[in-house]
Amino acid sequence: MNRRPPLGKLRGRNLEENVLPHRKLAGSLLLLTALLLGAWPAAAQDWFRTGTGLGVEKPRVAVADFAPRSGAAQPHSKLFTDVVREDLQFSGILDLVSPSFYPKQVPSVPAELKPLDWNEPPASAHLAAFGNLSESPAEVAIEAWLYDVRNTSAPAVVGKVYRGAPTDAQVRKFAHQFADEIVSKLSGGLPGVAATQIAFVSTRTGAKELWVMDYDGANQRPLTSLRSISLTPRWSPDASRIAFTCYAAAYGVVSPQICMFSMDTGHPVAMPRFRGTNSAPAWSPDGSQIIFSSSMQGTPELFVMDANGNRPKRLTFASGASTSPAWNPKTGQTVAFVSDRGGIPQLYMMNADGTNAQKMDLPDMGYVIDPAWSPNGQLLAFSWRRPNGNYDLYVMEAATRQIVELTRDAGRNERPSWAPDGRHLVFESTRGGSRQIWEMLADGTQARQLTQTGANESPNWSQK
Repeated sequence: MNRRPPLGKLRGRNLEENVLPHRKLAGSLLLLTALLLGAWPAAAQDWFRTGTGLGVEKPRVAVADFAPRSGAAQPHSKLFTDVVREDLQFSGILDLVSPSFYPKQVPSVPAELKPLDWNEPPASAHLAAFGNLSESPAEVAIEAWLYDVRNTSAPAVVGKVYRGAPTDAQVRKFAHQFADEIVSKLSGGLPGVAATQIAFVSTRTGAKELWVMDYDGANQRPLTSLRSISLTPRWSPDASRIAFTCYAAAYGVVSPQICMFSMDTGHPVAMPRFRGTNSAPAWSPDGSQIIFSSSMQGTPELFVMDANGNRPKRLTFASGASTSPAWNPKTGQTVAFVSDRGGIPQLYMMNADGTNAQKMDLPDMGYVIDPAWSPNGQLLAFSWRRPNGNYDLYVMEAATRQIVELTRDAGRNERPSWAPDGRHLVFESTRGGSRQIWEMLADGTQARQLTQTGANESPNWSQK
C-alpha cells in the first residue's frame, strides 16, 4: 500500500482530498457482502422505501393541457403544463397518466369536467389536474384545479389562481407552486420540492465559483465571482445564507477559509479568518451554529462556532484528521463525520458537543466520504469506495446499520445531499464522462442530469 504523505503535502481535486487522502490510497479490499452486491433483500427494500416515503401506494394523476385563452397565451400555457407534469413525474409519490390515454374533451374549468371519462379506462385516473391561462402584456393569470374523479360530488382537492408577470420564469414558478400543492395534498401535508434550489460549484466561468439553480436544473446562475476556489456549499436551514469553503488571505497566506453568501443581499458576508486549513461547514438545525473542519491547532479537527464565525470551540481530539461533519437535522444531538484516525477514512458518529465519538462499522472495508443526514434524522447517505476503486452512493439506517446501495459502476458518485422531502437526492457523478450534477429518487431510480457545461460538483439542496 502506498504510504500516506504528510497532511501538509497533500494536493487533490478539492480540499477534502488534501485533508483525507482516501482517493490516493491503493490496496486490496475484501469483496462486499451479498447485501451490498446482490439485489436488495425484501426487508431492506421495505424499510428503506417506507423511511423515504416512497413505499406507499401511488395514486394515478392526469394533468390535462392547460387551455390558453388567447393565441398569445399558448406558449405559457404549454410551459405551465409541461413543468407541472415534469414535477409530478419526479415526485416519487404518484403515477402520472400518459396524455395518450386522456379523453378527447379536455376541461378548462370545473363545469367542463366529466369525471367518469377520466376515471374509466384507458386513463384510469384517480385525480385530474386542469385549468386555463390568460395573458396580457402586463399580467399572466392561471386558474388551476385538481379533482378526485372517483368522487363526483367532492369539492376540488386543490383550487388556485396565480397572477404575476407574463415571463417564463414567473410561469415556471407558478407551475412549481401548483405541483407542490398537489404533492402536499397527496402526501399528508409534506411539502413538495419543486420550489427549492440547489447550490453547487462550477468552473464554467474559469474558476470554481458558487452557483445556484432550481431543483430541476433550470435557471442556473452564478452567485460569486471570487476568481479563486469555492467548495462545499451548505444552505442555512432558512435558505437565507450559504456557508462554503473559499480560498482567501489569512495571516499572510492564502488558505481555505469558511465563507458566507447572503441570498437576501446577493453578496458575500464578512467572516473571521483562522489559521491553517478551514473547510466543510455544516449548519446546526436551528441555524445558530456552524461545525467545520480546521487545522488551526494542528491536525484537522472539528470545531464549532456561532453563525457569524465567532467563538470557535474545538470538539474532536484524535490522532487522525476529521472532516465532513453532518449535523442531524431532526434531533440536533448527533453529528456524523469522516475521520482517518483508524488508518483510512471511515464514518463516525458523536454527540454534538464532541463526546462519545464512535466508528460506524460497515459490513466491509473501504473508504467512506460525504455523509449526509436525511431530513427525518434516521438515514445517512454517503459515498463509499468499493473494491474495484469506484465510489458509489449508499444509504444506512443509523439505528439498525442496515445498508442499501443506490448506484453501481456508473462513474464516480459522490457528495449526496437530501431534498427536504426525504424522497430525493442530488449528487455529483462522472458517469457521463465529466463531473456533473445529477439527482434521483432516494431509492436510486429516475436519475437525471442537471448540469451540462463545465465541471460541476458539491451540490447541496436547500431545505425550503
